[in-house]
Amino acid sequence: MSDRNKGIILLLLSAFGFSLMAAFVKLSGDVPTVQKTLFRNAVSMVIAFGFVKYFKERLFGKKENQKFLLLRSALGAVGILLNFYAIDHLVLSDADMLNKMSPFLTMIFAALFLKEHVRRFQVIAIVIAFIGTFFIIKPAFNVEVVPYLLGFLSAFFAAGAYTVLRVLGNKEQFYTVVFYFSFFTTMGLLPFVVLFYEPMTLKQWIYLLAAGVFATVGQFGITVAYKYAPAKEISIFFYSTVVYSALISIVLFGQIPDMWSIIGYIAIFGASFYVFLKNNQGDKKLAKMK
Repeated sequence: MSDRNKGIILLLLSAFGFSLMAAFVKLSGDVPTVQKTLFRNAVSMVIAFGFVKYFKERLFGKKENQKFLLLRSALGAVGILLNFYAIDHLVLSDADMLNKMSPFLTMIFAALFLKEHVRRFQVIAIVIAFIGTFFIIKPAFNVEVVPYLLGFLSAFFAAGAYTVLRVLGNKEQFYTVVFYFSFFTTMGLLPFVVLFYEPMTLKQWIYLLAAGVFATVGQFGITVAYKYAPAKEISIFFYSTVVYSALISIVLFGQIPDMWSIIGYIAIFGASFYVFLKNNQGDKKLAKMK
């Protein structure tokens, strides 16, 4: 299996993890956003700590990578806070759609800052997938605009974090990167949670712990995925969270998608499959030239 296909599989797994995370965050109810974010990252920190210790790696990475680890952590922390705020204040599908701007923005950032060449078929596929999300979500922006702006900004910061992950590449182990990010966010939010802590029910504890576990699956998946392939080649597959969210809604909430949503699914999977085929064709041409 090629590195690109490994990256695609990991990104699909990551998208599934993040979709379940969002569902459990929504289910946890009226817990403060900062408190939800702390739980999400504290669980990831503990799991990543176990991986780092098991493989006897450095907890905080190498000295020469500190600026990238710090930048990735800062961008990711802001992105998560904004995303959780959007999840709390918007319809889940609207919040998810806004956050799914991140692959599109990642491709732009990778072109601007990493000088990664973007090919025409990749741009076409991204646009088709982006249009597909509108068919699925059919957003009705008829509430205050601030949560929507913050939801979009969450995608902006997430895209920045994913671009930095590409810069880090194989310079650090994925569990070190996840631990660093989770520790950074947990320590940064802890004072605010202590000051403004809201008591939670047992069910809310379970939901937020589950959100943390699935967030870790998502974080591990996306961290490793961008080690295997450039963002421009695989980031489109992160749009699969829209499909996962719809399926989760059917199972948890009994919500069945309409025909417009099905058209959106076809558009997203069609665009993803198109990219997959074009990339494989490119690999075959390169193999013949060698």
